[in-house]
Amino acid sequence: MSIDYAGFRHELESFVRDACPPEIRAVVAAGQKITKREYQAWQKILDTRGWGAPSWPREAGGTGWDIRQRLIFEEVMAENDCPPLYHHGLGHIGPVIIRFGTPEQKARFLPRILDGSDWWCQGYSEPGSGSDLASLSTSARLDGAEWVVNGQKIWTSHAHEASMIYMLVRTSKEAKKQEGISLLLVPMDTPGITVRPIKTIDGWHHLNEVFFDEVRVRADNLVGDVGKGWTCAKFLLERERLPPANVARLELMRRQVTQLVEEASRAAAGRRDFSGLHHKLLLCEADVKGARVMMAQATDDLIHQRPLGVQPSVIKMTCADVAQRLTTIALDAVGPDAAHRFLADAGEDVPDATWIQNYMFTRARTIAGGTSEVQRNVVAHELLGA
Repeated sequence: MSIDYAGFRHELESFVRDACPPEIRAVVAAGQKITKREYQAWQKILDTRGWGAPSWPREAGGTGWDIRQRLIFEEVMAENDCPPLYHHGLGHIGPVIIRFGTPEQKARFLPRILDGSDWWCQGYSEPGSGSDLASLSTSARLDGAEWVVNGQKIWTSHAHEASMIYMLVRTSKEAKKQEGISLLLVPMDTPGITVRPIKTIDGWHHLNEVFFDEVRVRADNLVGDVGKGWTCAKFLLERERLPPANVARLELMRRQVTQLVEEASRAAAGRRDFSGLHHKLLLCEADVKGARVMMAQATDDLIHQRPLGVQPSVIKMTCADVAQRLTTIALDAVGPDAAHRFLADAGEDVPDATWIQNYMFTRARTIAGGTSEVQRNVVAHELLGA
């Protein structure tokens, strides 16, 4: 049966206009940090409509949409200033549970991801184990019907507001390092877990370090086979660099920065030349369109189980680069004085502080989720050989 894509887009647009609360759209439109409050409220609305997981299969509670419908969904959400879907639950651990989880795990965890009841964070990186993730040392030993976890995770986004963490733990030191790793799902309110904030230059709180001291977790919270967590991790990381929301957010940011430059140009009334910024915006727009095409191809390859090759790395690098370029344009538009006042501890009281914070925030885009240097090595190895 053929799909009426134009009608589908119209249905989405009508829904968004009526269903997305104005106060949530205002946060997104202003480029402010989207918090758990906005994410969770919007997720509940989407789940009630049956659209809580556009990329999940119907049998897991998803929409079963094809690739074009999913891309239209992301475009309409971005065009109407709706929050992107929260990636840790829907884009990361949800698909892992669907692929590797037991029927009991699917029944226990997936509905709570769909309706936003559980809020997830990722426990991968450790001090000294970032790009070389397989060298991680946080341990889990089996004690009867429980795993006992000890160690530390770092750079853990949203750990301070999460109810669950999916984490890689070392369950064996005897096999080679990749084969001694398992994937464990841990409630964040378990005794023995301590969360400490990490202060970042943007002034927003999103990063943390998390400590585990004799943390006891039920044995059936381990996903997949013992010692085979690296397989789950690779499956997740491949998808971590592919969410179509990344490209949709780039388009949203590009529109916001374009509007900012136009407003700044009018306010300057000829005292400053903004032609250079407009030229840079056009180049960013071209790259966003290119990223959208790459995203569509990679998603289609995923659906049809074709090898992704270097596509995740290329898309990840492109999105990180364009995000940094866009926020640099925004910083140029608001001017150096605003940035100086912000850094002089005036903080959010400075006009255009949001764009200064966005500039600071996107400096980490070429590090988080796999550094651009590592991604270039992946591409070089694939194309040129060892």
